[in-house]
Amino acid sequence: MFRMAVAEAGRLSVPRDRWYNNPLVRSIAIQVLLVALVLGTVYWFANNTVTNLHDRGIASGFGFLSQRAGFDMVTFLNVTAESTYGYMLLAGLVDTIIVSILSIIIATIMGMIVGIARLSSNWLIRTIATVYVELLRNIPPLLVILFFYLAVLATLPDVKNAIQVGPDISLSNRGLFVPAPVFGPNFHIVLIAFILSLIIAWAVRRWAHARRMATGQGFPSGWVSLGIIAVITGIVYVATGDPLTFDVPVKTRFNINGGWDLSPEFTSLFVALGVYTASFIAEIVRSGIMAVSHGQTEAARALGLRGNLVLRLVVMPQALRVIIPPLASEYLNITKNTSLALAVGFADLVAVGNNVLNPTGQSIEVVAIWMVFYLGLSIIISVAMNWFNARIALTER
Repeated sequence: MFRMAVAEAGRLSVPRDRWYNNPLVRSIAIQVLLVALVLGTVYWFANNTVTNLHDRGIASGFGFLSQRAGFDMVTFLNVTAESTYGYMLLAGLVDTIIVSILSIIIATIMGMIVGIARLSSNWLIRTIATVYVELLRNIPPLLVILFFYLAVLATLPDVKNAIQVGPDISLSNRGLFVPAPVFGPNFHIVLIAFILSLIIAWAVRRWAHARRMATGQGFPSGWVSLGIIAVITGIVYVATGDPLTFDVPVKTRFNINGGWDLSPEFTSLFVALGVYTASFIAEIVRSGIMAVSHGQTEAARALGLRGNLVLRLVVMPQALRVIIPPLASEYLNITKNTSLALAVGFADLVAVGNNVLNPTGQSIEVVAIWMVFYLGLSIIISVAMNWFNARIALTER
């Protein structure tokens, strides 16, 4: 009887499991509550904004995108006064993408070179690279852009005395003049052949890698791939009758006719962003190389590899695993820093949007378009860099 009483008392004293004590149910409930709170906050702001706009007689919506712009702008797309506001914003987006790509290319090449130079055993090269990095990293990017625009390009000679940078390339205070490609009716055939040659070259490299892993025998896949691309594309190019020609800029007495005229605003912007960001990439490259164990370098040299082969085949493949994540952040910074083009009058997305905003008064819509476009570009860069980072990551056997 005593044991039964103790057992009954124990059952009464132990509380039953409640639903709010279940971790899964509690986490789901908290997440649902947070989502509802965020959606409610967004709805409140949106409703408050629409109400205020209505009270002030300001129209809202994106219907203005189909209206005639009525003004001209110099962009890479053919924009006229008859173009719509939507097409104007598209032209600004294209300009932003072009500037971003060119700046990323310059920043990556210069950053790699300067980063490696900072580790050089030559005192002069190491010192020059260090001064470059420390100088540019401590200057705002806007000042670097203005320096190239006002102190470099503006002081160049006029068109009559333009500097000949290379074959058919001239540089003056009116910008950079380069040959412009002219695509013929059969160019798409050459483009298809080029893509097919890339696929074949990729397959050859995959086969060579699998063969080396299985048998240890090497194969010059790099040279063979280049030969495949050159031969296939060249044969199709000749067979289709030169579908790609170039409009070469020709210097006349008072002007330069033909080719592409890259304006001083555009040239100063992408060069300045590339040179500025290269100083940050150089430090990323230097830290990535230093993160590789020194024993790897000693082992490679013990096998008889020369200095350049040690860097290219042993050190850099391992350093890239440290370099890629912060490098993606610098690419994102370049894309966002293109908005500084407004300071030099280049028609990027922000500058075009500002010109659209003034006559229409659609400030909220234009800012929303800016945010969506920049967010989309950033997501694309992040996905691409994350994919590349996953490709070079160490894999467990």
